[in-house]
Amino acid sequence: MANQSHSAEGHGDDHHGTHSTQYYVKIWGILVVLLIVSIIGPELGIQVVTLITAFGIAIVKAYMVAKYFMHLDIEKTYIVYLLVTCVAFLGLFFAGVSPDVLKHEGHNWENRAAKEHVAKELAKQKASESAPAVAPKAEEPAPATK
Repeated sequence: MANQSHSAEGHGDDHHGTHSTQYYVKIWGILVVLLIVSIIGPELGIQVVTLITAFGIAIVKAYMVAKYFMHLDIEKTYIVYLLVTCVAFLGLFFAGVSPDVLKHEGHNWENRAAKEHVAKELAKQKASESAPAVAPKAEEPAPATK
């Protein structure tokens, strides 16, 4: 027990490669650019662009962090299988609970705040649509000067 060393031989870490600082700075730079795109994307006000930048870029960034900083690209295959299994269980969990969570009411509960907010926004939208359009005032002729 006293002779436990943490050498590279004992752990079989000879498959791990070493990367230069430039390698990590390059990956960091790519992640920063993706962050900027994911911040600017929703500012355009286009829902599809917002969804792509919010979720698509987040998935790409998570993949890059896992691959390059957590070194999953050089780990044994079972680590990748474990990661994929965890993501599959996450998707299964979301699919199982989303039908209940995304509703405004259930068998034993009711989300009053969400219902009130939706009703208020619908009333506001209906009021803006039914409000009569204000006709612009006709310009009055300027007084004649001598």
